Amino acid sequence: MKPVILAEKPSQAKAYADAFSVRRHEGYLEISPTDIFPHGAYITWGIGHLVELKEPKAYDPKWTKWALASLPILPDRYEFRVAKGKSKQFAIVKKLIKEANIVINGCDIDREGSNIFYSIYNQTGAKNKTIKRLWINSLEVDEIRKGFSNLRDNEKDLLMYEEAKSRQISDWLVGMNGSRLYTLLLKAKGIDEVFPIGRVQSPTVYLIYQRQREIETFVSEPFFEAEAIFTAANGMYKGKAKLKEPKRELIAEALNSRNITKRTPGTITVLTHTDKRTPPPQLHSLSTLQATANRRWKASPATVLKTMQTLYEKKLVSYPRTDTRHITSSEFNYLVANIEDYQKLINLPFEVASRTPKKRYVDSSKVQEHYAIIPTKKTPTAAAIAKLAPLERNLYEEVVRTALAMFHRDYLYTETKVTTDVNGLPFFTTGKTERDKGWKELFSAPKKNATEEPSLPPLEREETVQSEIAIKEGATQPPKPYTEGQLIAMMKTCGKLVEDQSETDILKEIEGLGTEATRSGIIETIKKHGYISVTKNIVSITDKGRVLCQAIEGSLLASPSMTAKWETYLKKIGNGEGTGQHFLGSVSKFINKLLEDVPVQLQQQKIDIVLPPSQSSRRSSYTRTEVAPCPRCKTGNIIAHKNFYGCSNYKNGCKQTFPGLFLKKELTQAQVKLLCTKGKTNTIKGFTSADGKKFDAALEFKEGKLELVFI
Repeated sequence: MKPVILAEKPSQAKAYADAFSVRRHEGYLEISPTDIFPHGAYITWGIGHLVELKEPKAYDPKWTKWALASLPILPDRYEFRVAKGKSKQFAIVKKLIKEANIVINGCDIDREGSNIFYSIYNQTGAKNKTIKRLWINSLEVDEIRKGFSNLRDNEKDLLMYEEAKSRQISDWLVGMNGSRLYTLLLKAKGIDEVFPIGRVQSPTVYLIYQRQREIETFVSEPFFEAEAIFTAANGMYKGKAKLKEPKRELIAEALNSRNITKRTPGTITVLTHTDKRTPPPQLHSLSTLQATANRRWKASPATVLKTMQTLYEKKLVSYPRTDTRHITSSEFNYLVANIEDYQKLINLPFEVASRTPKKRYVDSSKVQEHYAIIPTKKTPTAAAIAKLAPLERNLYEEVVRTALAMFHRDYLYTETKVTTDVNGLPFFTTGKTERDKGWKELFSAPKKNATEEPSLPPLEREETVQSEIAIKEGATQPPKPYTEGQLIAMMKTCGKLVEDQSETDILKEIEGLGTEATRSGIIETIKKHGYISVTKNIVSITDKGRVLCQAIEGSLLASPSMTAKWETYLKKIGNGEGTGQHFLGSVSKFINKLLEDVPVQLQQQKIDIVLPPSQSSRRSSYTRTEVAPCPRCKTGNIIAHKNFYGCSNYKNGCKQTFPGLFLKKELTQAQVKLLCTKGKTNTIKGFTSADGKKFDAALEFKEGKLELVFI
């Protein structure tokens, strides 16, 4: 019998097929006999998750309606079902797996890939199959063949599945119980909105809320300092005294007591030169690449992950969902062999400083499932590079440049420290002189930072300099709001974000919120739920987000350390040091504690945000109301539902719908009626564009689609 390879999605299956001669069938591919598969093999695929957890009502009818009395939702066992719209592909996968002796897990090599494989495999009801694991970090043809020639057993895979399933069920339990609990309790307080709760998303929103509260409650205080511009024989430089006072008079008094006037000359008493070096940056993990891309190109973390996945499927980069910044000697060897090709790609030849692996980059002990993100052996042609989308090209070149930096010289500079004495008051200056740009020549120079050390003119010790002394006023500054890229670092370090964004080394592996692969998705989820908004890359909490945070304040759901501990235990399950049963037992206790504590907490909690009526409550009167004859099938009627308008004839195949909300503007029954009967509305005021600007326009129903008409 032929082995069956299960890929996560069609694009992954196609990449595997590229390594062999195949014939295409509906829902699967057939590999012709080869030395790796003497009898051939089948490749089939999921469409991501073909199988999902059943809804609460499938376990008990009392869980159909949202009611406090029916909580907690804690089934005795957890059941799965084939996801809606995916039964056809599941039937193909099931038939192939049932007929095979050997099944190969070819899904992504992370815990979610293991979850997708085993949830599908278990749902087929297959028994006593030999299961093997394909373990590769690149989709290049030779790596795929090598991977299939060296399949692993499924011992580690089963542990990762146990970890992933435990995570999936725990998130389901927290979401199902927490969302109902908070939504119903807040509704009793007059806030008619749905508040989705999540094990990771809720503390993430709370950390953003905390930062915004710090900014809003910050009281700026003035301070005064003594600064000087000194003129030496060979040029000018600035100096600052270590005097900082809340009142101008105190600085003036300190200067007067030393008989210092505006132009009292100074003497250079200390002049030191220290040669320093900065080694090339470490290789990228997903986090550091997301932070870099957001800083340079304002790309959201989710967009970066999606783009890197595309580059991975184009066989240009290694597996992107990695938290590692190291590689093994195997990867280093092919990078060394391809240095000249990579240099041509970015058109920046340089003399290689070292071809010897350094522990900073090459360390097998720091590589577990995945190594750092690096270019593959496949070097694309100039024409192929030109065909890449702008962000694809930027990210690919960033990965190539960072890999090349390993082989470049250190960045060398001299730090100069100057003390200028003015009548006994020392003024301090630090300057920097670049000696060798080294690896920095691979990267375009960033914009000048206001805090960057300036270059200094040639100076002499004991030199007398002319002065221009002044009292400068400043004010303490509030913390800055997070950018979307900083959210990744904030989640990874549980809020302990180092402000210096040029130092990507801050993203060290510690307990944090979510995982490398899930953080960008969590950010997208809290945006979708309306808890945060992002404008020009700056993250703000919304009024709905404030209500949530005021509601969960003081509870474990606001605590990043709680979910970080859960994540730590999940990793133990993946390493065989913990069990899913123990973990889910703890989650059950957590949920019972929430149900016990939250009603009391919320009774005492003051919610001082007033939300406008929700979309669902505004449209509740529309439910099942006939609006107009259907313009598509001509036999049904367009009905007003909770969040959309749809044809009553949908069971007979009519797919005509109209959105309840279009560009953040609610469509009324009268407007939908005009679209159905006249094909066009009058001018509608208050649409919102993608960049947040309001505008007015009419809507036209043309060839089954809505189009804006500007008058």
